[in-house]
Amino acid sequence: MPRKKQLKMPLLPLRGLIVFPTMVLHLDVGRDKSVQALEKAMLDDHLIFLAAQKESALDEPSKEDIYLTGTVAKVNQMLKLPNGTIRVLVEGLYRAEILEFLDEKDQFYVEIQKLNEKHSKKNEEDALMRSLLEQFEQYVTVSKKVSKETLATVTDIEEPARFADIIASHLSLKMSDRQNLLETADVTKRLKRLLEIISNEKEVVELEKKIGQRIKKSMEQTQKEYYLREQMKAIQKELGDRDGKTGEISELTEKIEQANFPERIEKIANKELERYERVPQSSAESSVIRNYIDWLLAIPWNEKTEDNLNINHASKILEEDHYGLEKVKERILEYLAVQQLTNSLKGPILCIVGPPGVGKTSLAKSVARSIDRNFVRISLGGVRDEAEIRGHRRTYVGAMPGRIIQGMKKAETINPVFLLDEIDKMANDFRGDPSSAMLEVLDPEQNSTFSDHYLEETYDLSQVLFVATANNLSTIPRPLLDRMEVISIAGYTEIEKIHIAKNHLIQKQLKENGLTKSQLQIREDALLKLIRMYTREAGVRGLERQLASICRKSAKTIVSESKKRVVVTTQKLEELLGKPKFSYGMMEEENQVGAATGLAYTAAGGDTLSIEVSLSPGKGKLTLTGKLGDVMKESAQAAFSYIRSRAKEWNIEPDFHEKYDIHIHVPEGATPKDGPSAGITMATALVSALTHRPVKKEVGMTGEITLRGRVLPIGGLKEKSLSAHRAGITSVIIPFDNQKDLEEIPESVRKDLTFIPVKHLDEVLEYALMEDENEGNKS
Repeated sequence: MPRKKQLKMPLLPLRGLIVFPTMVLHLDVGRDKSVQALEKAMLDDHLIFLAAQKESALDEPSKEDIYLTGTVAKVNQMLKLPNGTIRVLVEGLYRAEILEFLDEKDQFYVEIQKLNEKHSKKNEEDALMRSLLEQFEQYVTVSKKVSKETLATVTDIEEPARFADIIASHLSLKMSDRQNLLETADVTKRLKRLLEIISNEKEVVELEKKIGQRIKKSMEQTQKEYYLREQMKAIQKELGDRDGKTGEISELTEKIEQANFPERIEKIANKELERYERVPQSSAESSVIRNYIDWLLAIPWNEKTEDNLNINHASKILEEDHYGLEKVKERILEYLAVQQLTNSLKGPILCIVGPPGVGKTSLAKSVARSIDRNFVRISLGGVRDEAEIRGHRRTYVGAMPGRIIQGMKKAETINPVFLLDEIDKMANDFRGDPSSAMLEVLDPEQNSTFSDHYLEETYDLSQVLFVATANNLSTIPRPLLDRMEVISIAGYTEIEKIHIAKNHLIQKQLKENGLTKSQLQIREDALLKLIRMYTREAGVRGLERQLASICRKSAKTIVSESKKRVVVTTQKLEELLGKPKFSYGMMEEENQVGAATGLAYTAAGGDTLSIEVSLSPGKGKLTLTGKLGDVMKESAQAAFSYIRSRAKEWNIEPDFHEKYDIHIHVPEGATPKDGPSAGITMATALVSALTHRPVKKEVGMTGEITLRGRVLPIGGLKEKSLSAHRAGITSVIIPFDNQKDLEEIPESVRKDLTFIPVKHLDEVLEYALMEDENEGNKS
């Protein structure tokens, strides 16, 4: 086998370019090594070896950076340009490969050998050429990157190798594909590879064309829409409709993008906005959709305030705003403490129950202020329609969300203090039961997915701190009451009212009536008389009205009589407000037979209750007067039965019930008398009348009695003790089990009273009755 001819010639590395045999093209040469290689070729036989760099970015390639297969080319023309670059015209002759690099320093000088073309069967090559020509013609038609003149030139070529190289040189191929074709000496393989490449290229070009057409169509549609919108704007402007619906849509779109919506709500808002855009503005549905979008934007979805969990700060504010109410304050501080430790507590549902005027609503405001939350209040008094709570469905004219969602809109955050005022005043009728709708609102397990008919989407109420207020628990449905934590406020004592008046009410009324502390002074004894004899209430509203009246009359005196100062004393009080409107019970001046002092609890606080018993000849008839309630009548019957069973032991005639008619009377018919706590008082008065032993005037008593003479515990000991203290009583007989309640009584009252805990009526009689009749009333 003859040895292949080896040649030595300079090498010109090409960047991003491959020259095929038969190709004629211009090259710009600027690198020093390349220029010297070119000059060397011009001095020799004008032949130069052209090989591509593997990385076109390299300025100084080494022999490892150059492909070994390239093309031997003839330099037909060389021209030096003004910038120092040399432009040459080269013509590719044949394929060759590098055997050895002879010089790399000044220039690349290599030893090469020619790669001979390999041919297969002529029929196969002809078939491949025809297929390739057909594909190339289609490619030229689709791509428009190759001129028709080139196609005509290719059509006339009959030599397979030259045919393949010419087509390869006119295709937009990757460097790796071009180099692969250059290295393929077998002509049949080269034709087959070209067929694959051109087929792929044709598909890519067709796809590019489709994408281009689609983009063009889309752009035409966008331009068309833009043109129509501009026309619409111009028409609306001429009609005096400013930006019309288009400006409104863009404004709403911007608001929706800026709103901190959950993902599901954002989808709904955008969907409704698309509907709004399509519906004519004159349509009734247009305003319905717009209102719905406005509500979605107005309701807080993620906005929340940062809780101030400083217990000392909260305690300070609660003390500033309210005197007393220790249980409510304690519950709020407990909530803050747990929140501080867990940071995941659901908002509690508190229900503050108490008479009017005790500060239930203002307490809820203080709670909000103490933890730095927004405050919102809705009144439920007289609400009869379930839709007031859950909202109306959007199919109805004038539909809107319920009061809960309206309240959240006002709150502007998802964690406000939400006051449900007068929850006991809700009613129901044919329009539904609003208290049943409130069950979902006030259930901590359900209110994270509260459903409003108008929104049609669940809303999270779990972070809201609900505070409900009520005057009467009995009118609240049991299932609703079960979901709330009830905190009772019994009302204020006299001592508490004095503190509230001094620290809050007087200052407030002075400010509202334009007075200063130096212009009006109310003495403490006058204030006490005002509370006792001009108001009778559990709260302080009536007291505030009376103080306002004093301030107004004092302001008139200061202005008309040019006085600098008005001092309100007990005598001045009658001058300003007239004669006292109320009186309060006082202890008896002397020890009485058949009369005992009981202690009663009223909504306005406590009061003393004088119980009188008289005996008259008769047949044992028991008469009860004084507008007594059923429970109190039963207590009288129980006391009467017990005394009959113990008559002998107390030296009472055994047949007294056959000789005497007994009349039990409780004066002051306006005072409510419907509790069991007067049992021991009536029994003491009865025994006193039957034994003629006087009852000690300084003793007051309260307790329920059984048929066996046991004394059972009662409620309202704090208020009853205050009424005893006010009446001048020094000893109070209480049930033994009520000793635990003594802590609630103010220290100033506790030190003036002697509390006598008893378990049995015998103990009561021992303390309450005088030893013999001679020590009693002689008159």
